[in-house]
Amino acid sequence: MMLFMTAPDAPILVVDDDPKIVALVRTYLERERYPVITAADGPGALRAIERDSPRLVVLDLMLPGLDGLSVIRRARALGETPILVLSARGSTGDRILGLSEGADDYLAKPFSPAELVVRVRTILRRTERPLGDALAPDEQLVCGDLIVDAGRHEATIAGRPIALSALELRLLATLLDADGRALTRDQLLDGIHGTGEGDVLDRAIDVYVKRLREKLDDDASVPRYVATVRGVGYRAAGRVERRRSSRPA
Repeated sequence: MMLFMTAPDAPILVVDDDPKIVALVRTYLERERYPVITAADGPGALRAIERDSPRLVVLDLMLPGLDGLSVIRRARALGETPILVLSARGSTGDRILGLSEGADDYLAKPFSPAELVVRVRTILRRTERPLGDALAPDEQLVCGDLIVDAGRHEATIAGRPIALSALELRLLATLLDADGRALTRDQLLDGIHGTGEGDVLDRAIDVYVKRLREKLDDDASVPRYVATVRGVGYRAAGRVERRRSSRPA
């Protein structure tokens, strides 16, 4: 599946059943010239995602009608719209669960509106940054039957397209681009986030790798693509070749 990018003028969807939170978030986002739409419950959030193709979703978890985790699951079945969870459920377990379900970042309430704007800006920069800024536009990274094509923003296994989010595709490209070197979690986070603004969980990369392995159908005990290096981080499991794409981007 070729990676789909939402339009830069698409709105940001803010989902919360507290009107004061919605008004506060809207004010700060609109100050940054982001267009904003809102929803007050889970079903309304899904309708807005389908109807308006938002650039990003700021999502509370405790919603009427359909809880936020269910919204994330259903949103991921619709596409790869970036999701920033904004929730009073701020424990480490809650954060890891939100990331595991497919959220791109997690900010606990009470929160700093200025920090929320930074998180939004960082997610958009990461998800909308072309993969080809790290690789040549016509370059492919090949590991066995797995191919990451920078120009086409896609990954395939044995010719079969793999539906990866922008974050997962960048993580995979970062691993393969390391030429077999083991990368620490910090190095991988730098590779997928760009500049490291915002507070990301120290172990968030483990959640991202788990999601990536599931989509690649890669067994961590006998890895074909992503290997764990104990005490360090992760590396490509096999030899990586660099090729020029034979297809136009």
